[in-house]
Amino acid sequence: MNKAAQWIVGLNAVASAVEHDADNVREILLEAGGKNSRITDLEQQARRMGIEVRRVAQNALDGVAGGLRHQGAVARYAAARTWDEHDLPELIEAAEGKALVLVLDGVQDPHNLGACLRSAAAAGVTAVVFPKDKAVQLNATVRKTSAGAADTIPVFSVTNLSRTLRDLQKIGVWIYGLAGDAEASLYAIDLKGNVALVLGSEGDGLRRLTRENCDQLVKIPMPGDFESLNVSVATGVALFEAVRQRQA
Repeated sequence: MNKAAQWIVGLNAVASAVEHDADNVREILLEAGGKNSRITDLEQQARRMGIEVRRVAQNALDGVAGGLRHQGAVARYAAARTWDEHDLPELIEAAEGKALVLVLDGVQDPHNLGACLRSAAAAGVTAVVFPKDKAVQLNATVRKTSAGAADTIPVFSVTNLSRTLRDLQKIGVWIYGLAGDAEASLYAIDLKGNVALVLGSEGDGLRRLTRENCDQLVKIPMPGDFESLNVSVATGVALFEAVRQRQA
């Protein structure tokens, strides 16, 4: 697992880091004079766990947050929880034939990536995969938008997405790419086994090589006037169709 120091911003993101990965929280800055009970609870929890906590002026928090809404809390975090791609087969095997992988092909907007991670955590995904190039990576905005999900699920930033898809196929994962021009409906396919759902970027959708490395292309039926959904909305729809089938 690779480590990189960074700041995480926002009350939910900081609280999640303390709860799920306290060993890597180096310092927490809280707004001086703030009477928010959640901030008080966070401060008490952090101090009990031996994490350094400092109360600072709001303008100091504003400077660290870089324009993000910090809600009176930021933290210096020593590990961005990205996983080595060689760890992915082990996670698939541990899922015992029920792996659910979310693959995001070139999502550019950090708010969209954060929202996708939040849906992925809620759906209990095995892993989230996205490319290192031409895609947003985990940053403070992503972590804040994910409401802590970035700390709770394995996230893989891979060098070659097409190769990763082929590697997943070799270990028994069926790859479904979502595309508006597909013939098959998402609701008509079996999502109960080892499955990867692949969604494209906000503007261009799936790249050509990504499409070619999918086992099948499927679409979300939309009887309304719009031809496509925001990628984070489409992610939620696709993941929870898989959840529905697995609970049926």
